[in-house]
Amino acid sequence: METFEIKKVSIVLRPLREKLIMESLEKSVQVSGRILEAAFYQFRQYGFRAITMDDIANNIGVSKKTLYAHFADKDELVREAVEKRITEIRIKCESFRESAGDAIEEMFLCMHYLDGLFRNMNPVFLLELHKFHTDAFRIFQHYKDDYLIKMVRTNLETGIVQKIYREEINLDILSVFRLESSMLCFQPGIFSRDRFEMSHVHRELMEHFLYGVATVKGHRLIEKYKQKYLQNH
Repeated sequence: METFEIKKVSIVLRPLREKLIMESLEKSVQVSGRILEAAFYQFRQYGFRAITMDDIANNIGVSKKTLYAHFADKDELVREAVEKRITEIRIKCESFRESAGDAIEEMFLCMHYLDGLFRNMNPVFLLELHKFHTDAFRIFQHYKDDYLIKMVRTNLETGIVQKIYREEINLDILSVFRLESSMLCFQPGIFSRDRFEMSHVHRELMEHFLYGVATVKGHRLIEKYKQKYLQNH
């Protein structure tokens, strides 16, 4: 009888224990997410070198003990913060591809989204990522050289089919050109923060590229989407 009662209690407690474990895991994930979001915001604005683990803990209102319970060190925090933001950007860009009416609108949707991301971003962001957090930089580099280049090329191919990009353009050359020119806004030696806003630089470079590859029909669409997406920026 005693054995039966023990088994009965065990059966009752198991779901409760599993529920408590799940709630604890969910809370941990929420805290990790808050830390990553706060950390990325600070890194974006001030660079990686200037921000310490103390700064991040104080900003989000947690102890350093809590911070280190979720991330072994700053390098791991940076890596996961960069991975999280890259995943978010990929999801957004893929949704723009699905919702856009044409290839040029897809580019404007991406530009409109990145305007917010690049606003107040410190141009040293990538340089310091490369110098101080090589694992995280490799993740970004792979994303740039694999995913982004394919996304640009697919957009160009789509625009040619839609007759809004010139059919004689060299896809290989211009895919690389578009990608590498977009990285210029991360060069503080070229576009210093005291003279240029990163989001404005990115927008100008994008427009310059689009006018270069577009047909007359494409030029009309560029003007249309500039009014739609950029008139208040």
